Amino acid sequence: MATRIKLIADSGSTKTEWGLLGRSEPTLFRTQGVSPYFQSAEQIRDILTKELLPQFPADVVVDEVYFYGTGLSQEKNIHLVADSLKAVWPDAVIGVNHDLMGAARALCGHEQGIASILGTGSNSCYFDGQDIVKNNPGLGYILGDEGSGAYLGRKVLQYYLYSTLDEELSTRFDMKYKTNKDEILENVYRKPLANRYLAGFAEFLSENRGHFLIENILEDGLNDFFFSHIYKYRESWTTSLHFVGGIAWHFQDIIKELCELYELPMGKILRTPMDGLLVYHT
Repeated sequence: MATRIKLIADSGSTKTEWGLLGRSEPTLFRTQGVSPYFQSAEQIRDILTKELLPQFPADVVVDEVYFYGTGLSQEKNIHLVADSLKAVWPDAVIGVNHDLMGAARALCGHEQGIASILGTGSNSCYFDGQDIVKNNPGLGYILGDEGSGAYLGRKVLQYYLYSTLDEELSTRFDMKYKTNKDEILENVYRKPLANRYLAGFAEFLSENRGHFLIENILEDGLNDFFFSHIYKYRESWTTSLHFVGGIAWHFQDIIKELCELYELPMGKILRTPMDGLLVYHT
C-alpha cells in the first residue's frame, strides 16, 4: 500500500535538502542545488528524476510539495520551479516560495517575530505569523550582506592583506590557505561566485576563537547586522528575534550577547530551516 506524504524542500544554489513527512519518522535527502537563475526547467527536472527520486522508498506517493529556495522573489522564477515540480508530480499540490519565507516559517511558525538569515549571505524580515510584512532590502555581498559569511570572510582577508593580523594568526592563515594577494584578488574580482569564496574564510574565525582580533571581527561584523537591519524594525523591541544559518549557529554566543546588550528579546537559533519547516508543515 502506498504511503501518501508531503515533500518539503529547502534549496540554495549549491545544495537542496529534502524532507519527507507522512512516514513514521521524517526522512531527509540531499541533491545539488536548484536555482532558477542558473538552471532551465529541463535541468531542474533532471535533478528531481535522476538525483532525488532514486533515493525514495518504493511505496512513496507525493501528494503535496512545498519548495523554498533562492531566486524565488520573481514570478517567472516561481513558475519555472513550480512547472518543473508539476512535471514530476502532476497530481500533487505544489507550493513554491522564496528562502526568506522558508526561514520565517521555520523560525516563527504561526507566531510573529523577526526572522534573520545569517549564512553565506544575510537577510531579515518582520513576519506577522502569516506573511512577511517588512523586509529590509538586501544589497548583496558587495554593498551589503552585513554579518554574513561573505562579510566576515572579507574582514579576515582585509586583516590579512593589510597586515593587521599578528604574527601568530598570519602564520595560521598561511598554513591553512596557502594563498597570496594576487590569487585572492583574482578570485574576488575576476572569478565567479566571489561571495562563496569570501565566505570560505569565515571558517578561520571559528577555528581561532578567543583571540582578541578574531573576537573584534566577529563582534563588529554581527553588530553591523544588528545596526543595519535589526534596528530598522520597530517590532524588534517587542517580539522575539530568531536566526538561521551557519554563521548564526556557530557564533550564537555573540548574537545572544548583542541581544542582551541592546535589551532585545532573544528567540531561537537554527542551523538550517529544515527542522522548523517539518514542524510547520506537520
